[in-house]
Amino acid sequence: MSIVEPTTLGVIPARKASTRFLGKPLIPLCGKPLLQWTYERAKMCKELDHVVVATDDEEIYKCAKSFGADVVMTSVDHPTGTDRIAEVAALYPTSQHVINIQGDEPLIEPSLVDTLAMKLKEESKYDIVTAANVFGEEDVNDMNYVKVVLDKEGKALYFSRSAIPFRRKANPALENYRHKGIYGFQKAALEAFVKLPEGELEKAEQLEQLRALENGMTIHVTITEDTSIGLDTPEQVPIIENELKNLLNG
Repeated sequence: MSIVEPTTLGVIPARKASTRFLGKPLIPLCGKPLLQWTYERAKMCKELDHVVVATDDEEIYKCAKSFGADVVMTSVDHPTGTDRIAEVAALYPTSQHVINIQGDEPLIEPSLVDTLAMKLKEESKYDIVTAANVFGEEDVNDMNYVKVVLDKEGKALYFSRSAIPFRRKANPALENYRHKGIYGFQKAALEAFVKLPEGELEKAEQLEQLRALENGMTIHVTITEDTSIGLDTPEQVPIIENELKNLLNG
């Protein structure tokens, strides 16, 4: 690991033992491993002082090193990616803001990461920042899509796999928001979060961010037009490769 003193740190957690897609970070896409695509997108961000890969796997560690990434070997005992992020953030004592960029997001827009980083810097009242897309009624009952409802200031009220809010009466002005899995933390909030026990709502929905809401943390949600998808299953490989080719072609 390089000796750096970042204020705003980007961390890419990468696990090999994914239950749905074993070895996913290493899967080749248009000639590069998935992890490299994500790392290179993160390096394009103007508001990140430093980007580092966090892994508990030796093969992923060597892969990240091969394309020039700074990489940290973390404990194999972390229950969540956020715990892995916190271990890495602790190695950079100057860091005040930490962005968790999922390792399976090769199409993530650098401008979205920059927007979240700027929100953390400018609005210290927010413990956590994240993003969401507007989406249509056709997907509102899909439990694989995490939905979020907001207050008038853009703070998250609740996240759920169910359709929220329930519409007893039709209201075309009420948007549906799909959560996009990227998080930015104030460093102190990250340190506090990983010390909290798993919450009952978190257990029920299997959504880690509910632990923050259950404990009174504030989560600001940026509405974005970045609808890029992550790689979740082997069946998505040709879809992601096609998107990457379109990206490379301008």
